[in-house]
Order: sequence, then C-alpha cells, then structure tokens
Amino acid sequence: MTPICLYFQLHQPYRLRPFSFFDDRGTGYFDDPVNREILARVAEKCYRPATAMLEKLACAPGCSFGVSLSISGVLLEQLTATEPDVIEGFRRLVRAGRTEILAETSHHSLAWLISSNEFLAQLSLHRRLVQDLFGVTPRVFRNTELLYNDELARFIEGLGYEAILADGVPALLEGRSPDFLYRPAGTRQILLFLRNDRLSDDIAFRFSDRTWADWPLTPAKYVGWLKASSGRAEVLNLFMDLETFGEHQWKDSGIFEFFERLAQAVEREGGRFLTVSEAAARLSPRGALSSPGLVSWADTERDVSAWQGNELQRDALRAIAAIETPVKAAGSAALLEDWRRLTTSDHFYYMSTKRFSDGEVHEYFSPYESPYEAYMRFMHVVADLARRVRKASPAGLSLRASAIPRAKL
Repeated sequence: MTPICLYFQLHQPYRLRPFSFFDDRGTGYFDDPVNREILARVAEKCYRPATAMLEKLACAPGCSFGVSLSISGVLLEQLTATEPDVIEGFRRLVRAGRTEILAETSHHSLAWLISSNEFLAQLSLHRRLVQDLFGVTPRVFRNTELLYNDELARFIEGLGYEAILADGVPALLEGRSPDFLYRPAGTRQILLFLRNDRLSDDIAFRFSDRTWADWPLTPAKYVGWLKASSGRAEVLNLFMDLETFGEHQWKDSGIFEFFERLAQAVEREGGRFLTVSEAAARLSPRGALSSPGLVSWADTERDVSAWQGNELQRDALRAIAAIETPVKAAGSAALLEDWRRLTTSDHFYYMSTKRFSDGEVHEYFSPYESPYEAYMRFMHVVADLARRVRKASPAGLSLRASAIPRAKL
C-alpha cells in the first residue's frame, strides 16, 4: 500500500470584542471571555479525545503510526494559560516518538502578504515557542492556510527547512499527480508536499454528509481507495484540521471510531503512516513545480481570495500593513503583540462576501452578523491602535495606506 503522510492543523484565534469609537479606549481589543469559552469547548470536544486517540495509535504494540502537527502559536499560548492539560497531551505524543511538530507563523497570520521582516519574526517566535514547550526544532514549514508560491519556497529554503507543504491545486500541478514529491521551482534542496484534496476532504468535509454518494464512509471503503493508488503514487498526503474530530464532525457521527479503525486497517494491509520528515528522507522529487501566484487550501478557488477577495479585506490589510513600522518603532511589547494578533488570517476571513457553499463555510466560522460588521470592528481597533502608537511615539504616525509589497492587489 502507498505510504500515507498524515498532517493536522490546530488553531484558534484571538477574536475581537465589540469595539467602536465610542467605547473606552485602551481597555483591550480581544474578547477574552468568548475566546476562553470557545477554547474550552473545542478542547473538550476535540483536542483531548483526538490527542488521546492519536496517542493510543502511536503507542500500540508493533504499530508504525506517525503524524505531523502544526499548532499555531496563538493557540499554544491560550492552551498554556487555560487548558494546560491539552499541552501535556501534545507533549506525551511527542515523547512517544514519531509525532512531528511543524513550523508556521506564530500568529497564524498573513505576514507573507505584509513584509518579509515580520514573516521572519513570526517564524522565529513560533520556533522558540515549540522549542520551549516540546524540546524539538521544526524542520518542515507549513504556511498559514497553506498559502504558497515560488517566492515563499525559495525564502523558506534559505532558512534551512527541508520541506514545505502546499495544496495540490490544478494550477500548481498542471496535470500531474499530487501523490509524489516535487521540487519547488528555483530551489535546490527543499521538497514540496502536496495535499491530496479528494482523499483529505472525504474525511474532513464529506464524512457526515448524508447527501454524498459515498455516504456512509467506512474504513473498508476508504482502505479500498487507498489501495487503488498502489503503483501510481508514492505518497498520499492527507492534510486536514484536527478540529475535524469532534468539532467539525461531531462525535456522534462516528468520526473517532472511523479513524481509529481506519488506522488499524491500514496497518493490517501493510501500510504505514509517515511524518513529513520521514517521507522526505525516503522519497525523491519527481521534477519541479512552479507557482508564481499564491495558492491555498481555502474555498473553491484555492487562492488568496478567502482573505483578499473584496475591497473590505484589501483595505483592512493595507491598514494593518501601513502601521507596521510605527508600531515597531514605538518600542512597546504590548502594542506589538496587539498588532501581531491583528495579522491573524481569521479577521480577514470573516470579511468575505462570497456566496453559495464557500459563503456558508465563512458564515459558519464567523462570530459576526455580516462581513461589514467584521470590517468595521477591525478598522475601529486599527484606528485605536494607531492612536496609542501616536501617543507612544512623539514623531507621530501617518495612517495613509501604503503599498503592500507581497499582496500585489
């Protein structure tokens, strides 16, 4: 059976509290009670049982189960503060062996669209946090929402990472299969892992959809699909949110039982679950792939439009990018942390005005009544942050929108 490379993303943002020009200023921008409530719910429904499931699989006698996790820095901070036992669960997984922690931006941000310096700073922050909590140094990079292009791959290779993840979008593959390793165009050593979107989404999105032609999905049926790839694939990259288990797909759907039985069935058939680094050490690239434009794993388009598809989103990114230099020049750790939390991709995702199935997904995750409300709350916060920067920095601050070097809007 073709080896399986299994990767899970974990993230929860700092959501904004209701804020306007008429509110008391300087009292905090983030809705701490709501954030704690949501985190406690997700920890109970997903993180604890999912981590226990992965630990059971990883520690089973004679089992070859391996998994890669990408945990945003903002989630690690929140868990450390209010749900520390979840962090300990991750530690047990790492200590058990064959659980790899991947690198990403500390604030699950759109920093790659803002500036190289900030992007590098957030990579460094995340790396130090992972080292402090788990005693490991990530060797593989996964950008926020799998945002990827050629320039990013070259940048990441220059930092010494051995592999980078992206989605297997048609524009990137140009008719080739995502089930092989590739070399990003213009690089020499770094490897490119591409998500098999069909097999990943069969679990992450379609598992409990009773209108799906293949419902109900059983371990035997899924193993049959995996075995069908033998001879025409070298690795099957299954990338999805860990929140698939218990949060997006509820426990009573049978998702936990399905996945545990699936892993056991793969083992019986002689298959293996590899970490990204293990797969990188075993396989060689099948040529180069080029992506001059940005691609992602979000929405039908699988590009940057989930966060920059309308003028509200573009204006919000211009506004936050415009105050990067003054915020950093102010020399305040509190101002800088507030600013970095505003670079988190979720804020811009909530401003999407897409319709149909993509719009339904955006609405599901958004805490706002409308994209316009999300935009207005965000911009009120940015304006107040700018006011605080002016107060802290005698030289003053211009709020005029500046060019955004990497967005190319």
